[in-house]
Amino acid sequence: MNSFYASVEIALHPEWKGKPLAIAGKPEERHGIVVTSSYEARKMGVRTTMTIQEAMKRCPGLIVKHPDFVQYRAMSERLFQLLGQYTPLVEKASIDEGYLDMSDQLKNTRGPEVAQKIQLQIKHDLGLPCSIGIAPNKFLAKMASNMKKPLGITILRKRELKEILWPMPIGQMHGIGPKTEEQLKAMGVVTIGDLAASDSKKIAARFGIFGKRLFEHANGIDDRPVDPDAWNSYKSIGHSVTLTRDTISLSIISETFDRLSKKIAEKIRREHVVSYELTVMIRYQDWKTVTRHLSTVQPLYSQEEIKNNALKVFKKNWSGEAVRLLGITLSAFQTVGASTKQLDLFSYERDAVKEPLINLVDQLNEQFGDGALKPAAALFEEKRLGSSENERK
Repeated sequence: MNSFYASVEIALHPEWKGKPLAIAGKPEERHGIVVTSSYEARKMGVRTTMTIQEAMKRCPGLIVKHPDFVQYRAMSERLFQLLGQYTPLVEKASIDEGYLDMSDQLKNTRGPEVAQKIQLQIKHDLGLPCSIGIAPNKFLAKMASNMKKPLGITILRKRELKEILWPMPIGQMHGIGPKTEEQLKAMGVVTIGDLAASDSKKIAARFGIFGKRLFEHANGIDDRPVDPDAWNSYKSIGHSVTLTRDTISLSIISETFDRLSKKIAEKIRREHVVSYELTVMIRYQDWKTVTRHLSTVQPLYSQEEIKNNALKVFKKNWSGEAVRLLGITLSAFQTVGASTKQLDLFSYERDAVKEPLINLVDQLNEQFGDGALKPAAALFEEKRLGSSENERK
């Protein structure tokens, strides 16, 4: 989909059609950042991650709208229901992106004709623009879909890799982020063609399985099937622990939630998903068990966010009795692909700054043991909880 969030807002507010629009966090705070913008705004120089203040300087008539994820997810559901009319083999890759395997449907019809029909129906029924890539596999289809926006239809054949794909800068290859781009350039890999011509063993030695996949993709090889069940493969991810002794200690409870959150955060990072629903389980000393749910507008991803929300749910529902077991479960997942593409991880500016630090802390704690390095805020929280506990006693 093209500029999905902004396009949904324009579909819901026809009076904004043709006007510059930016979706941004906290419009009332002029230092909030732009998440995405309409093509009219982009022509005026408005860019993602730009502050609202800077965006309005470049585009004085800019309309600024706070994101409405409920509406975006509802529109996404309608989109994929529409796509399901063309083939049962539809794989949802993110809130606004998917793959369709049309092999069986195209025996008597040309691909571009079907693509145009899909594009026109999405525009007519939903009021949204999209770009479509046609190719023999998922990677090449993804690359093709990015080549012409908005409302583009692009065909990319394997025999065209040398002329079309290989001259492209390595940073434009799907799956390569800024960090990987920097590492590849340090190895002399500047274009996708350079990667395709590299020593595959050398790339695999440097990047592991991920490097092997990148090498194959650069050469147009991708045997991943379109999987309609992929989106729902993660129903829930959770951990629980029985405490060494029943407790009413808030510091012990907080520390337990911290450990559980760390395990879950590591798991969802490996699976490349974020969550929109958290469940806390509390089992008391008499074995009475209660579970309480929290749905969030902003995605849960980091250890800190998971812990803070779990602790909030616990404090709201705790009876004050001694606790025997605690558990946290995340569900309602979305791929990180949607987040990185349109900054659906809405605390983007904070997360982007903290990511290198989080990785460093993880590495040091793996080497020297858990707790070897922790944020000062965690120590203040432990001290505060300890003081509250003493007052309670």
